[in-house]
Amino acid sequence: SFSDLLARNLTGKEALSHFPSLGAPGGSGPGKGHVKQCELLQLSRKQKRLCRREPGLAETLRDAIRLGILECQFQFRSERWNCSLEGRPSLLKRGFKETAFLYAVSSAALTHSLARACSAGRMERCTCDDSPGLENRKAWQWGVCGDNLKYSTKFLKKFLGQKRIGKDLRAKVDIHNTNVGIKAVKNGLKTTCKCHGVSGSCAVRTCWKQLSPFHEIGRLLKLRYDDAVKVFSTSNDAVGHSELAGPHRHGPSARQPALPRPTDLVYVEDSPSFCRPSKYSLGTAGRTCSRDGNCDSMCCGRGYNTQSRLVTFSCHCQVQWCCYVECQQCMQEEVVYSCKQ
Repeated sequence: SFSDLLARNLTGKEALSHFPSLGAPGGSGPGKGHVKQCELLQLSRKQKRLCRREPGLAETLRDAIRLGILECQFQFRSERWNCSLEGRPSLLKRGFKETAFLYAVSSAALTHSLARACSAGRMERCTCDDSPGLENRKAWQWGVCGDNLKYSTKFLKKFLGQKRIGKDLRAKVDIHNTNVGIKAVKNGLKTTCKCHGVSGSCAVRTCWKQLSPFHEIGRLLKLRYDDAVKVFSTSNDAVGHSELAGPHRHGPSARQPALPRPTDLVYVEDSPSFCRPSKYSLGTAGRTCSRDGNCDSMCCGRGYNTQSRLVTFSCHCQVQWCCYVECQQCMQEEVVYSCKQ
């Protein structure tokens, strides 16, 4: 399914370890390097065909892989599950909250990377944002190029083959969470304007579309993860097919199961504790923690070790004429806490 392809390529270990840098020696000649990069990715036949027709796409996929993984690891750096690559293939086969986040952050990373690649001129078939109502040609004259989210989302749906709604519950859940990631990027799209004129007057105003930094999108998806909704499949006679349903809500319609909102991350089974090594993670033994913050939770009641170490840092810095900063090297004792076995 498209979900498996997305998960394997944007959250899999293989895509990182077997993806050489573009332009490396041994390519197949000028203009053909991207074709070789497409062949190295685990893509379906249709996706490889699209990849070969889109110079710049392979590099953008690589950027998206890195962006999604780094953001996931940043957002979960203080959690029991820290988004490590270990155990990810097993995790992706289940319907946990963590799986939901992986699908959302992966599709968000690809959407974001594609839009930025267009505006940066790294894709041949797209350029700056061309939304109606924006004076883009003036923006280009001033060296400004809007992020092309319109092309990004249109191409992404074509690339993922997201046309039919999956029949089984897991397929529906994966598609839903993928769309949550795309919506998170859309919600962060802002119109930025700049004034040009004599003495800073706004005689000419240039506006363009700009995406939020990916950290903001990652933070939003982490909040969605914290409030994720457990769902099941229910029949809807009005539309003639089954759909996702969550817990009953309070109020007049409390008898009817509530439909998850388009912005809700959804999951179908409760997560393991991630305390001990398993096929899903390495556990938390040896992980550093904050004594006043998350040590009790991170260490799962096993306690933690305390270790002192000396660290060197720059101190007593002064600006010298002209023009550099001169610092001394200081040392201080730092206490590190790590979970016991």
